[in-house]
Amino acid sequence: MDALQAIHTRHTVSKVKPDPLPRELIERLLEAAVQAPNHHRNRPWRFIVLTGGGREKLGEVLAHSLQVQKPDAPEAALQAERLKPLRAPVLIAVGVDKSSDPKVVPLEDVCATAAAVENLLLAAHALGLGAIWRTGAAARDPQVKGFLGLAADQELLAIVYLGYPEAQAQAEAAERPSFPDRTTWME
Repeated sequence: MDALQAIHTRHTVSKVKPDPLPRELIERLLEAAVQAPNHHRNRPWRFIVLTGGGREKLGEVLAHSLQVQKPDAPEAALQAERLKPLRAPVLIAVGVDKSSDPKVVPLEDVCATAAAVENLLLAAHALGLGAIWRTGAAARDPQVKGFLGLAADQELLAIVYLGYPEAQAQAEAAERPSFPDRTTWME
C-alpha cells in the first residue's frame, strides 16, 4: 500500500478481535510513529503500551476516577469504565514530554506528537490492523495521567486502541470533506 492510498483509505475501526498482537508488530508501529517530524529533534512523544493486565489496571483507574467525580455513580457506570480498555488487546497511550530547552515551542511538540499518532494509525492500517484514536475526559484526568507515568501538566494526546479488525476493513475511502472551502490561494 502506498502512502496516498493509506491516507485515503485509513478509517476508524472501533471493533477489533481480542487476539493478542505480537510485540514485533507493535514495535513496527512505534518505529513508524517516531518518524514524525519535530523541530528540535527532541523526540517529545512518550508511548505507554498496555496489554493484558495493564488494560485491566487502567480500567480500575478509570472507574475510580469516575467515582471521585461522581460519588453517586451507579455500579453499572463504574463497570462500564472498567471494561473500556478491554475493547482492544493493545492500547497505546501517547503523551507529550515537556522540554526544558527554552528554544522549544510547546505547541510544536504537541503537533509533532500528533503527527506521530497519525503515523502510527497509518502504519496500523497498512499492516491490516484496526485502530481508533480516543481522548475524552480520561485524557485530561490527573489520575489517569499519573497511572500512565505522566505528570498532571503533561498532555495526553491519545489512547490508541489496536487490534485485528472484527470485520474485513473496507478499502474504499470514507466520505470526507474536501479542501476547497478551507483553502485560500495567494499568488
